[in-house]
Amino acid sequence: MELTILWFVLIAILWIGYLVLEGFDFGVGMLMPILSRNKDKAKRDTERRLVINTIGPVWDGNEVWLITAGGATFAAFPEWYATLFSGFYIPLFLILLALIVRGVAFEYRGKINDDRWRARCDQAIVFGSWIPAILWGVAFANLVRGVELDAAHQYVGGFWALLNPFALLGGLTTTLLFLMHGAVFIALKTDGEIRVKARRLAGWFSLASVVVAGGWAVWAQVAYSVPWTWAAVVVAALSLIGVVLANAKAREGWAFLFSALAILSATVLIFGSMYPDVMPALDPANSLNIDNASSTQYTLTVMTWVAALMVPLVLLYQSWTYWVFRRRLSTKDIPPPIGLSLKKLKDSAFGGPSSGSAKNLDLTPATGEKVSGADATASGRTNDDPGSTSA
Repeated sequence: MELTILWFVLIAILWIGYLVLEGFDFGVGMLMPILSRNKDKAKRDTERRLVINTIGPVWDGNEVWLITAGGATFAAFPEWYATLFSGFYIPLFLILLALIVRGVAFEYRGKINDDRWRARCDQAIVFGSWIPAILWGVAFANLVRGVELDAAHQYVGGFWALLNPFALLGGLTTTLLFLMHGAVFIALKTDGEIRVKARRLAGWFSLASVVVAGGWAVWAQVAYSVPWTWAAVVVAALSLIGVVLANAKAREGWAFLFSALAILSATVLIFGSMYPDVMPALDPANSLNIDNASSTQYTLTVMTWVAALMVPLVLLYQSWTYWVFRRRLSTKDIPPPIGLSLKKLKDSAFGGPSSGSAKNLDLTPATGEKVSGADATASGRTNDDPGSTSA
């Protein structure tokens, strides 16, 4: 196999990993306020922390797949990288902004024990989940359809040209797939009332995905793809039906596997439709392909050796992480919040009456009970920061 083809396939695999793993992250973030509508503030917050903690140990590791895919594209196909990031500058900037805001909200939501603070962080998580879920679909649909490139392979279409009907349907498709994927994942990772709610939502979103994603896939196949990708369309359709049936029988594990397979098949359809182009143009003569967009043979050879050595280690480590944090969670596993008091934090920062001593910071739970260091260590968590909370 030529190295250009190999790296096109490897980049497709990296995107499969990202969309499958980060897909349920986005779904969890979008569904958090829907699954936690309890009128009691304390119970609502506990439910939201439960939902966040389902992805707490893994969400940042899942984003590594995006970084790796971007780096591999930059090194293997620099012309593709340059044209893509300049032409899709606005949507990619919005995605990056959303991911930053979302990550900060995850990390700092539990640092301050204040209702308004948590509400703002929740809004950031929801915003940071919806925007990428929509825009990734818009971006990939445009890659399947083709964009306006000139003879120098520069994008000349403008932002609004990206919002064509096919691309907008692609955005709706990824959003529904991620909502379904996230609902199935929450049902798989939780127990109790949240599990029941998530399974109910998974049923609705899986049915909607069969209609919307199926329509988009057939449109893409008929208008822009090649004969062999019909196999990907069929597998995706059967997988979505599998999600519906498995979810109806409360077989969350099978439902999650079928959901992941549906996203995998959709990604295969996207990259199969593009090949041998990496950036198809509306005028085929101006398209970027795996030959005129690639790096030198020496660069691709070095990258291949590095990938052969490092990728298996990364896969083993991430698989181990999922295995360690595999058990279900319930609201009983969520301890009282022990973030800092907002008033005392302000006093400490701006010279108020509580400043000058770390011991004045309020580290007690909302219930007013003291949490000893031994208890915090035994529970494995000190706040609802998903980066430090076991799932």
